[in-house]
This record gives sequence, C-alpha cells and structure tokens, in this order.
Amino acid sequence: MPEGDVETYHSEGKWRNRIEGHEDLPGDHASRESAIEAGRAEAQDRKVEHIVRRLDGTIGERSSHGHDPRNVPG
Repeated sequence: MPEGDVETYHSEGKWRNRIEGHEDLPGDHASRESAIEAGRAEAQDRKVEHIVRRLDGTIGERSSHGHDPRNVPG
C-alpha cells in the first residue's frame, strides 16, 4: 500500500481523492460531501491523515486516522 496522506480536492468540475504525492484514487464525485466520505474511509483504512482542500486549493481541514508523527497531546 503506498505511503502518503489521502487528499480530497476539486478539479475540472468534480471532487476527487488521491494519495498525496502518488496517484489518483478511482472515482469522481459530484458532491464534496461524497468525496470527503470516500476519502475519510480510505484514510482510515490506510491509517493516514485526510486532507480536504477548498475550491481554491487551500487546506480546509485535516484529520488524523492513526498515523500522527508529531508528539502533540490531545
């Protein structure tokens, strides 16, 4: 399984997911919510961070699903 966080992003009128720095995951999504749901599930399976980007490409939210390399309480 490739290493890298799962990223949800918007491109060419559709929402998509990809492994950051690697490849796109299969499937386009008509809504942001369905793409986030699929991306979150993939991140949980891989135990990596899920990054959700806004339409302008900036990071809107991040959530960790098991792999948190930083020593941050909470």
